[in-house]
Amino acid sequence: MIIDTGTFLEIFPAFKSSSGDLIDTIVDSSTYKKFERSTFLYTDGDRCNGIGFFLEGEVRVFKTGESGREITLYEIFPGDTCILNASSILSDSFYPANARCITDVSALLLPKDVFLRLISLYPEMRSFIFHHLGKRLATIIEIVEDVAFGKLDLRLENYLIEKSQNDILNLTHQQIANDLGSSREVISRLLKDFEKKGKIIMTRKKIEIKF
Repeated sequence: MIIDTGTFLEIFPAFKSSSGDLIDTIVDSSTYKKFERSTFLYTDGDRCNGIGFFLEGEVRVFKTGESGREITLYEIFPGDTCILNASSILSDSFYPANARCITDVSALLLPKDVFLRLISLYPEMRSFIFHHLGKRLATIIEIVEDVAFGKLDLRLENYLIEKSQNDILNLTHQQIANDLGSSREVISRLLKDFEKKGKIIMTRKKIEIKF
């Protein structure tokens, strides 16, 4: 599939005031890739040979502890790039987490050498990367604060409200636990407590919010 500059700018409006040469180079130098749901784009310790400009789908970036417990660092949506991907290229270091497709995903993959050249030449590219860096850093700090200082029941309540659509959440207890950095057993216990209090109604893989 060929992505033209018009389509790119619709998905990445941050580049609308950028030089035409910059946009043309990103589009012409990138390779269009599609990834199926559940595909790992990166695993902890991988080398990054390019950077992704995400067009469709959703990607989860997470860390896994020695116990196997997971915690979500952030999610990537259309119009985003992966800031850990960019950081690994800029620092010539290994990818420090895991990135897995939540849905089918499509992206433009810009080679490492071209990315490094563009970020040195164009302030618009630097601005795009630094904007995402600041946003992701703020998200990760919030996660650290929540895990270290927040009460899990309040974190869970806020999570259910944030993630639900039309007061319905279609996630398993394990998926919720992974996102919150907890265990399935603890999340199941809290959800049962919420249900007893009339805050939610649970069925298989579905939670109806009654807050």
